[in-house]
Amino acid sequence: MPPSSAPRLLDALSLLGVVADELVVRSVRDTHLAWAGRAHGLTEGVAGRVPGALHRGTAGAVYGGLGLGLRSVASGLDRAAAAGLGPELEATRPGRFLAAAVNGLIGDRLLEERPQLAIAMAVRRDEVDVDLERPALAAAFPDAGGRLVLFVHGLCEDETHWARHRERTGTTYGEALAADGWTPVFLRLNTGLPLRENGVALASLAQRLVEQWPVPVERIALVGHSMGGLVVRAAGAVAGGTAVGGPDGVDGAGSAPGDWNALVTDVVTLGTPHLGAPVARGVGHGSRGLARLPETAAFGRILDWRSAGVHDLVAGLTDDVAPLPHARYRLVRATLTSSERHPVGHLVGDLLVQPGSAAGRDRWGGELFPGADVLHVGGADHWALLNHPEVLASLRTWLA
Repeated sequence: MPPSSAPRLLDALSLLGVVADELVVRSVRDTHLAWAGRAHGLTEGVAGRVPGALHRGTAGAVYGGLGLGLRSVASGLDRAAAAGLGPELEATRPGRFLAAAVNGLIGDRLLEERPQLAIAMAVRRDEVDVDLERPALAAAFPDAGGRLVLFVHGLCEDETHWARHRERTGTTYGEALAADGWTPVFLRLNTGLPLRENGVALASLAQRLVEQWPVPVERIALVGHSMGGLVVRAAGAVAGGTAVGGPDGVDGAGSAPGDWNALVTDVVTLGTPHLGAPVARGVGHGSRGLARLPETAAFGRILDWRSAGVHDLVAGLTDDVAPLPHARYRLVRATLTSSERHPVGHLVGDLLVQPGSAAGRDRWGGELFPGADVLHVGGADHWALLNHPEVLASLRTWLA
């Protein structure tokens, strides 16, 4: 039997070796040589000729040897993983957590350079992918109903993050809504890909899901945390005709009789940076600032390793991505302070997203979602919104 193509722990260790070479060894080398060059330049006029070239040659050989060693180890690990040696990366919860985090940080590079480590968007059940074929869906969802609520996680997360603090709350959004007659469907995606690319993938997946669902789909609600809310919006902007083939067919106008987005009645975003996140902007400014000096340019290169998905968080999605006209939008924003009017809460929001961005309201009074319901959750950070009693109570009311 040929070895499984599933990513293995050795694949991750190989990636670690490559990252250590590109980011650590090369950054230390470039910084060292930049500072050494400046020091030699300052002393050259005082003490005469300084053997800077000898120093650079010796240092370059040392760093080159370290890099070559790391690359050789990485190559050996790649061969071992290809032969099926070592445990599968997703066999354990820490391995799945690592895969989600790495995909968020450099998922676009993984897709090009190490596709075995790149996460493919999928419906998940019991922490495994579910085939989008009717028999597989019927087996995975034996109690499938006609009302679907799709949960889309945020950057560096996976579908299990929706169970955060379950021991404290006693339930999850999915469990509670299932008791109300909804069928929760959790998705996993590569959050390092561009937002619009993930939006197209989500639209295609949702269309296929509607076509192959065991019972006729009557209503769809979309719930996105953080970046997940942006992916939901990007998917909604995909034109009708996203069908990937199914029993209903497509008419001459390019819209299928069961277009998934025509069934969407509710969109809920939790701490979503609709107008961008200050943290992402700060990283971009920092990388450009560090690149100005040779002594700090290497650190700027480290910051520039961030994925296209992280880059997209700088601006979010503005009014060029319009809301679905037939869906109701519910926007949840959080602040560390109990009052959203507190200066600290207004400035730092939930640590990652400011309240105005989460509500789609800019400082000049513009609104991305006129008429939307906005819920403020006080005394909560960004990740508390994944499973919060106030949010759950509102979800059950909104989706009643």
